[in-house]
Amino acid sequence: MDAPLNASSSTAGGLISGSTFEVPPYQREYSWGEDEVREFFEDIQRSLDSDSYFLGLIILTDEDGRKKIVDGQQRVVTLTLLASALYHEAKRRGRSALAERLNADFLTSINYDTDGSDPRVVLTDSADNDTLQHIVTTGETPVQTAGNTDSVSVEICRSYRFIIKELRDDLKPDPFKRLGKWTEFITNKLYFAVFVHPSPSSAYQVFEVINTRGKDLTTADLLKNFIISQVPHNQRGEIYDRWKRIADSFQNDGTNSFVQYIRHVVTVQSGHILPKDLFSFLASRNEHSPRMAPSPIALIEMLETRLALYLQMVDPSLPGPADEHALAVFRALNRLNIITVRPLMMAITDVADSDEGLDQLLRLVVRRIVVGNLGTGNIERRFAEAARRVAETSQWFDALAELDDLNPERYFFIDRLSKRSLNKIVLGYLRNTILSNNIAPDNYYFTHFIIPKSLKFHPDFEEGELAFWGNTIGNTFLSTEESRADSGNDWQTFQQKMFPVAAPNELVTDLGMYPEWNAESIREMGAALASKAAEVWYG
Repeated sequence: MDAPLNASSSTAGGLISGSTFEVPPYQREYSWGEDEVREFFEDIQRSLDSDSYFLGLIILTDEDGRKKIVDGQQRVVTLTLLASALYHEAKRRGRSALAERLNADFLTSINYDTDGSDPRVVLTDSADNDTLQHIVTTGETPVQTAGNTDSVSVEICRSYRFIIKELRDDLKPDPFKRLGKWTEFITNKLYFAVFVHPSPSSAYQVFEVINTRGKDLTTADLLKNFIISQVPHNQRGEIYDRWKRIADSFQNDGTNSFVQYIRHVVTVQSGHILPKDLFSFLASRNEHSPRMAPSPIALIEMLETRLALYLQMVDPSLPGPADEHALAVFRALNRLNIITVRPLMMAITDVADSDEGLDQLLRLVVRRIVVGNLGTGNIERRFAEAARRVAETSQWFDALAELDDLNPERYFFIDRLSKRSLNKIVLGYLRNTILSNNIAPDNYYFTHFIIPKSLKFHPDFEEGELAFWGNTIGNTFLSTEESRADSGNDWQTFQQKMFPVAAPNELVTDLGMYPEWNAESIREMGAALASKAAEVWYG
């Protein structure tokens, strides 16, 4: 049974001088910028004449003779930088006893086995730790960090340079006295509220409660912290490295894309999970759910296994396991900005006849877009549960058959497409499929509206007609040129300027039969194009 919770108040000097501290891999990396460091420094500076200053909560777990910082890293590391700045200023100004006090309380401890010294605060990442220890030892920032402007080491160096500059300005009136005041204050009057927990998991529970009450942590942070805190101590470094490699694959897309990937991967095994419920599900906090969450190790393995394929879904130009047919489907769904079906796509690619399954899924999605939408929570839930069924049965046919009620009849598809206003991306995609006679074309051409809907008045249209017909498929034209070459509102000029740059197989002859372009022309062309689209999408 876990030992009881140990909570106390402690001065910074008393806390840090009594142990050595390590920032474990499941903590966020040091990320304070100048604004946070400035606030930290100025708050302490303003409080130097006060009896005390509360620095906030720190959550620790006691493992292998070291205190692991579950929460409070930013403050502890910044305090170490401040203590280092005071130490080196004290040495530089001949206050040897004060310098030794700062060193013993905040910076190093005696190693009784070697008669050497060990750092009081250690960072897990070796490069970042080398930077911190270099600052503590020399009072200078290492030169080699200057090239990488985004690294944690650079953030640490920036923070230290800011602190040393501000401290030297503060010391100018009376360096001897101010050094003594600063040292006494951070040693004896700076307080932490300290929670010490017997195990990482129990420490993490408090960490989660506190941080989910605010806005500091992202879901990705919480998941990383939880997952790594749940594995055995000797595996945490390895799991951290594996997690970071996966997360870094989404670095350019932000943490939301990474969390979305985690949710989609878990969906394949466990079915639909709302974004707001992902953390509680993985932490097994939902007692009423019949579904079993994967273990931390299993989750890491799932994320690694599916990563290359998922990245191809996001960017089909990347290398990976998908064949050309699958990549064409990925490109099509990306053009339509359809993300909801990615779990089902992952599940289908795992089983036999995946190309045919992906085609059926794409047909279902596009037919549904034409007659309705994919934006409801119930439809997303059904796609998610279909993904789970494919994974459980190792075949896609039954799962897609259960979604067949989402498929509109052919006549309804034709009727809706002929006169429904759709966004330019959807219309352009459908027009490209018509010209190529392929649901996932190899090439996509540029879409133009023959008469732009944005024109408020046009001599060939009655009031309200252009507003109704302007964004329908009958008013579209595909070109090899992205820029429109005509004046935008004259049918004859459009034919002269745009017909010569028509996309291959564009219906130039059919269009040229219309002596004028009006609502009736758009309606007739829309009906013809809708019928051609039905041949592509229904066969």
